Amino acid sequence: MTTTANRNGVDVARLVQTIEAINGQPSLALFQFRSHTTWESGGRSKTTFQGFFGAGQEDTSRTQPLTLIGDEPPVLLGDNIGPNAVEAVLHALASCLSVGFIYNAAAKGIEMRALEFELEGDLDLRAFLGLSADVPPGYNGIRVRYRVDADASPEELADLCNYVQRTSPVMDIITRPVPVTVERIS
Repeated sequence: MTTTANRNGVDVARLVQTIEAINGQPSLALFQFRSHTTWESGGRSKTTFQGFFGAGQEDTSRTQPLTLIGDEPPVLLGDNIGPNAVEAVLHALASCLSVGFIYNAAAKGIEMRALEFELEGDLDLRAFLGLSADVPPGYNGIRVRYRVDADASPEELADLCNYVQRTSPVMDIITRPVPVTVERIS
């Protein structure tokens, strides 16, 4: 790992300190992220993110909540003012892969000049609409394509891409069954 002060917009010294701190005290790696979603109208909802637990304490650095609007396109009876939920999944995956690429490239001393992702997900709405129990309601497959311009060999970039996929939290969430509980709040 290199300790160049800043590479790819990443403070490499802080990244190394974080890794060393977590290596010395593994409980610092435990995070709990939270969101609150309110239905607004039709297919539109608003999700806010503010506090979370991480690095051994409650984080209060967000003085104002971050907001995402979810909606549906007109063909699905929405107003098209935000991505729908399955589009948000594509964003989450691409965003996570991007962070993984950039942070790990910085740690390895690779200078990144450009990085782009194009994602496609195939979905059959018949299950969602209650028309078929024979098709899954979620994506049947997701394809990720990327372009990268960096000062690394094709082999180094392929190794980096493989590493990023193995360590991506969102890739793991999408590819591994994750227990989800749903309960009504009184």
